[in-house]
Amino acid sequence: MASHISLLTTTDARSHIHLIVAEAEVHYALQKRIDTDEVKWVKKSFENNDALTLGRADLAGVVDAVFVTSGPRDPQSAHISSFCKRNRIPVNVVDSPQLSTFSLLSTHTDGPLQIGVTTNGRGCKLASRIRREIAASLPQDLGAACSRLGEARRRIQEEDHLLHSALADGGELDDSIDQTATFNKLVTEADLDAAKNRRMRWLSQICEYWPLKRLAAVSDEDVEGILKSYEGINAPESIGRPTGKSSPLANRGRVILAGSGPGHPDLLTQATHKAIQTADLILADKLVPSGVLDLIPRRTPVHIARKFPGNADAAQEELQQMAIAGVREGKTVLRLKQGDPFIYGRGGEEVAYFRQHGLGDRVVILPGITSALSAPLFSGIPATQRDVSDQVLICTGTGKKGKPPSPPEYVATRTVVFLMALHRIAALVGELTEFTDVEKGVVSGEEQSTTTTTPPKRALWPRDTPCAVIERASCPDQRVIRTTLARVVEAIEQEGSRPPGLLVVGGACEALYQPEKGRSWVVEDGFAGMEIGDQQLDLALGSLNGTAIPA
Repeated sequence: MASHISLLTTTDARSHIHLIVAEAEVHYALQKRIDTDEVKWVKKSFENNDALTLGRADLAGVVDAVFVTSGPRDPQSAHISSFCKRNRIPVNVVDSPQLSTFSLLSTHTDGPLQIGVTTNGRGCKLASRIRREIAASLPQDLGAACSRLGEARRRIQEEDHLLHSALADGGELDDSIDQTATFNKLVTEADLDAAKNRRMRWLSQICEYWPLKRLAAVSDEDVEGILKSYEGINAPESIGRPTGKSSPLANRGRVILAGSGPGHPDLLTQATHKAIQTADLILADKLVPSGVLDLIPRRTPVHIARKFPGNADAAQEELQQMAIAGVREGKTVLRLKQGDPFIYGRGGEEVAYFRQHGLGDRVVILPGITSALSAPLFSGIPATQRDVSDQVLICTGTGKKGKPPSPPEYVATRTVVFLMALHRIAALVGELTEFTDVEKGVVSGEEQSTTTTTPPKRALWPRDTPCAVIERASCPDQRVIRTTLARVVEAIEQEGSRPPGLLVVGGACEALYQPEKGRSWVVEDGFAGMEIGDQQLDLALGSLNGTAIPA
């Protein structure tokens, strides 16, 4: 049987396919497309000039792509491939990666959502199987959600651009709209940027942190809620806000403050899992992993914190007010936090807040596994080990209102875990390895002599101290970057960020790991899994696809 050679030409309206084959008959499915004018059958043998004349006029007749159905054994396949390559025409020869300049994808299409899988010519059936498995694992209506969120993105861009232009140019807004209380407030450039980007950043948070099941369930009403969000940052409308009038404190109303652990849903405590299944309302921090959020029953309203730089306090206040409203309606409200609620999770602040509002006896606190201790474990770093580390210090890399906290001094037998530090890693490394301006007696940018002749006593960290960046611990996309304080900034800049993450510093980072000579850093991707069977514990720790960076 002669090979089928298809020439593809695309336009804005549709694709045009010329099928060149000299056979008297073709497959019935192909004949059906010919009959409906989807394919034009050119009954002759292929000639080189066909690829140069059957295309669009604006490309001087050159076609957009050539497809050849014969395999590598057909001499004509090699000839067509060579001709197309010489003329810069994309060509695909079936089962012949070496003769092809592009691969065909096995595609899944759901509205604007398109997913393609290719094995680069090594197995089209396998690609089809993988594509089906991926598509089957996705929640229904995800394509419709893409449409809704895409429309929200378009409208946000359009509305914020118009608002920014009107304010920046001194233009007048529609005078049919009532003036707000801040109409005459001085608008600075920083205010304009914040107003322009606030809703877009919130939409990005939704796409990044919401579980796919919840994204797929996004409704038109949810989209309108997104569009109205942060028109007033102090009192924003919210998706999932409890409705109804507040009532006197009901007998069963309470707040459960619980930690969701580092990421893997199997690391939840049984108490927290029960709370997830039975709560009337769940108020979750944005970094609670999707695997945990997927455990929430579909009937349970969920609100995910709208925290991003510059809005953390407002988002925190919003969640606390929603919790109080829920308790006063007699609901069991679960405040779901990442890790442990009392380890840099504002858990103590929330308890104090609820006490100030008369709910002290309505608060239940459930612990969680903190990433500060579990993330090193999942990376093969023993936080303590005899003759290596006899103490662990958990620090924050960012103080209140973004100010840097006092850096810890160097102790050779200490393991230090820094949370919330990767976004300012360069400054942190500088604070650990050099004396700060305060220690050097620098005030307002001018050096002044200190009142004492005693030099600073804080021991500085050697720049060759081993360290590790651990991101998304216990999640499928866990990543570990092993390096030293001298190279960690460069490593993060080159490899990028995958929050949430933390930094581990100290000799323990090399207690069970031998660094390769001549390597500046090593990247280890993937969490192999954690499966607990009835008779055995298969705790598969380690890394997949480890890569090393030369010095």
